[in-house]
Amino acid sequence: MQGKKTVVLGASQNPSRYSYLALQELQEKDHPVFAIGKRTGKVGSVNIETDHLPLEGVDTVTLYLNPMHQREYYDYILSLNPKRIIFNPGTVNEDLMKIARENHIEPVVGCTLVMLATGLY
Repeated sequence: MQGKKTVVLGASQNPSRYSYLALQELQEKDHPVFAIGKRTGKVGSVNIETDHLPLEGVDTVTLYLNPMHQREYYDYILSLNPKRIIFNPGTVNEDLMKIARENHIEPVVGCTLVMLATGLY
């Protein structure tokens, strides 16, 4: 089974952050993963970039940004044309969910870590 190409928005190399744990788990489960954060860094073999990487074939964008900080990424997220956006706890944003639906992107309110642990990813 091929992994799902995933973009982690709000990535951090701080081990106490959920985005850090998600980056680790995604790598362990062999999902191709790309990380975008406020600061550059590295988690495992994944570099955290600050630029909006032009990517194709993205399955999932998983959010670790509070709604106030998501707006600057709306156009970028749409440019990725993902199949779904996972709104992790603290990231639920009705505006972005509506925009996602209008662009045939499934909004998922959930937790990436739980989804990975239970095989629902």
